Amino acid sequence: MKITAIRATPVNIPFRAPYRFSYGSIASLTKTVIELETADGVTGLGECADGDRSADVVAMGERLIGLDVRDIHLARQNCVPGMGYTPWDNTTAARRAFGGIEMAMWDARGKIEKLPLVTLLGGAVRDNIPLTEYFSYRAPGAQENGEATPTEVARYCAHMIERHGSLIFEGKVGTVALPEEIDMVREVRAAIGDRELRLDANGAWTVPTARDALNRFAPFDITWFEEPCETYSEMAALRTHSACSFSAHSINLPQAVALGCPDAIVTNINEHGGISGTRDFIAACAAMNIGFRFHSGETGIASAAYLHMTAALDHVRGASQTLFHWYADDVIEGGPHKLENGVAAVPDGPGLGVTIDPVALQRCHQRYLDEGRFPSGAHAPKGSGYGSFFRKS
Repeated sequence: MKITAIRATPVNIPFRAPYRFSYGSIASLTKTVIELETADGVTGLGECADGDRSADVVAMGERLIGLDVRDIHLARQNCVPGMGYTPWDNTTAARRAFGGIEMAMWDARGKIEKLPLVTLLGGAVRDNIPLTEYFSYRAPGAQENGEATPTEVARYCAHMIERHGSLIFEGKVGTVALPEEIDMVREVRAAIGDRELRLDANGAWTVPTARDALNRFAPFDITWFEEPCETYSEMAALRTHSACSFSAHSINLPQAVALGCPDAIVTNINEHGGISGTRDFIAACAAMNIGFRFHSGETGIASAAYLHMTAALDHVRGASQTLFHWYADDVIEGGPHKLENGVAAVPDGPGLGVTIDPVALQRCHQRYLDEGRFPSGAHAPKGSGYGSFFRKS
């Protein structure tokens, strides 16, 4: 089970149509695909979800040659600074990059032992994984025309019910004037009937604006609201103004416990330095009665990892996020994963249960070379724009 080589390939995964959220708009996402080779002739797959980490991964990989793929703690010690902060290194970047390598170590181990990741994690507590169906305003894209009005967004949601049996909808708000978004949510609610409806403002609002928005959204039975404001303390200030639950991407478990807010933390695997760290964090959330769900936006590799983890870990309850129906490409055979009737299946096979499609990997890598790194690529596709015009309202 000795590591013999580690390769890292940056890729751009395009969307069928660029989608809009409070930070701007996205036409494609940059990820780093990791291939970890072992002396057994097995290749483990991993992913860094936060852009081009290929240089970091290759540098870390040189320290891991000859290490057993089961020696995750030793690998972490070799790659990630032990301190939480240092002015001479970026500990967050190191943790995220190592998280992709660690994912590949688990995949390689599963393939060598001929066991799926869910079994290595202790076995399944659920078989079908509930996931949300996203909606937002979308610009015209290469494969779909997008949605520019509340009526078009509602029609899209109705189409997803008809075509895929979608059960739980999650929509981006904080992108246009509030009265128009009220109209959009009203029409979406009418289109989806009594199906679950969640909203996500990505921290776009100040407390006064969020208070007004929550009051005006109340008639539409919103079950979860992700980041109506940017900070935990701001969301805690909204508690008396809304009956819905709050979730957030930022990670501060002690503060969440102290404030009683948010109700759930939503992250990807890389944020915790890999599968082991994510498992430990989920256990801590369970002990502190804070919910946990997985973040959207990965290729089929990391998506497979969170499907396995959701199957194995009881505390990952309710629907995590996904953009499966928005992806126009993927790097795995048969990808993106299928989402039907509100659930996705855990991939079959050892390890993560997915296989690289070499032609697709090269195609997505060439797209990265042509467009540049999201969000600041010099030749980003039409419909991209991120961060520079983010303003709280």
